[in-house]
Amino acid sequence: MPEVIRKTAFALTASVALLTTACTGQSSSGANDDASKETTINFWHAWSAPSETKAVNALVSGFEKAHPNIRVNVVANMTDDKINQALRSGGDKAPDVISSFTTNNVGKFCSSGALVDLNPFFKKSGIDPATTFPKPMNEYTRFDGNRCTVPLLGDAYGLYYNKTAFKKAGIAGAPKTWSEFETDAKKLTIPEGDGYKQLGFMPDYHGWETTTEHYFAQFSPTYFDAQGKSNLAKDQAFTQGFTLQKKLVDELGGFQKLEKYRSELGDEWGPKHPFHTGQVAMQLDGEWRLGMALDAGAKFDIGVAPLPVPDDQASQYGKGYITGTIAGIAATSKRQNAAWELVKYMTTDTDAVVGFANDIHNVPSTLAALKSPKLKYDPRFKTFLDIAANPDSTTTPASVNGGQYLVTIQQFGYDYESGKAKDLKAGLASTARQIDTDIAQAK
Repeated sequence: MPEVIRKTAFALTASVALLTTACTGQSSSGANDDASKETTINFWHAWSAPSETKAVNALVSGFEKAHPNIRVNVVANMTDDKINQALRSGGDKAPDVISSFTTNNVGKFCSSGALVDLNPFFKKSGIDPATTFPKPMNEYTRFDGNRCTVPLLGDAYGLYYNKTAFKKAGIAGAPKTWSEFETDAKKLTIPEGDGYKQLGFMPDYHGWETTTEHYFAQFSPTYFDAQGKSNLAKDQAFTQGFTLQKKLVDELGGFQKLEKYRSELGDEWGPKHPFHTGQVAMQLDGEWRLGMALDAGAKFDIGVAPLPVPDDQASQYGKGYITGTIAGIAATSKRQNAAWELVKYMTTDTDAVVGFANDIHNVPSTLAALKSPKLKYDPRFKTFLDIAANPDSTTTPASVNGGQYLVTIQQFGYDYESGKAKDLKAGLASTARQIDTDIAQAK
């Protein structure tokens, strides 16, 4: 999966807006096709890099060999915007099966009826999603009981650390608790002039992957209560998360100094990423960073570990934030049974999932695939496999208005870390009210 797209958790409002008009309604007649007959289905996906599209084509070729009566027209580089337009219009050239990098839009996909509920298909095939997929992936592919999507590979977030810098600082290994992390981040920070020769960690929310949901996952928050109301002001996990991050900002030099340093560093996807160059000693990031750092020729020993956990949750060390690609079947499709055969193969066939994960270099999305001896990976990559399989790992729940609530939380994070918002308790209450208002207006 292109990591560039993967990380746009807060650039989704345009596609969310489009989804509000994608109320195609679920087709009651679409699943009447005979999947054993000769047919052709359309599969639209978002991968675009040559190596990625080659991997997708290999996956589809495997399916066609197993189902010689079903031919698949593959269309690459399809954004959510393009997919949404096609889901509204339908037609012979429209997708029967889609995949998207945007898990935050699952709530919209499901509530709008743009994608069919896959629960009946799973039941018909005798597949139990709860025992097939890791818990977080099982959660982020459904909304209000409607399982309109299914996991298709995943991403797990952990901690990268400069083992060479750790050794110089006299630090034995990766921190397991946030108090250890705080101590290490300060010990690894080497001031130089009005900046840094080396920064232990870039805590700012504008940093590389240091978003609110990635921090908060380690506190295992509950984003919404049983009534669907924002839990932001009630769950202490959020208070603890915001407090931790603000403390890191203040102790590592203050918001202005950190932001000045950040503005002078390389971008996230180029070889001059500050972790690659050694300008930042610890990095919160996804499984793709290892390959990117190695390709960039990092001149230090790279360590990989789970992110730390709160001191009072030390027994849950090893958990992390999980997200991933999703797949679904268009409600406008007249070939839904044939489409299901493709979806089932891509997402539940162990060898198919493992082969695709090996080719794309992402985390497998079934429990069986995570344990497969056919997986090929750098030994350090196993950290992410373990995080994905960890029952304490978390994700962010689907919402009727997509990822808007995450955008709202992150915006408050910007205000709080910069000092614009000074009262955390009042700010959380105000942000929660805004989230509730936005959701009510979206229904």
